[in-house]
Amino acid sequence: MLRIPAGQRRLDILEWLKDPAAHFPAQRHGDPARDGVTAGTVAHKLGVPRSVAETHLGVLVDIGLLRTKRIRWRTYYRRDEMRIAEVARMFEKGW
Repeated sequence: MLRIPAGQRRLDILEWLKDPAAHFPAQRHGDPARDGVTAGTVAHKLGVPRSVAETHLGVLVDIGLLRTKRIRWRTYYRRDEMRIAEVARMFEKGW
């Protein structure tokens, strides 16, 4: 899923979320490092509509690389470091 053409955007999102405070502006609600960032924030950074960002984020959530958290009426996305490490180990072992 990360190798398809849109995969580069997903890899960019994962990279940015390693240090969200360095890549995204402060938010009104939620701490980017602790809670994550919204789809709108990611969309702005990617330069795409929010629906496109939501699709990319949804794929990353579905494969377990991102976690979500609801704060008020918004969903915040952050990396699941344990799952990312697990997937990296699988690639290292050659599946």
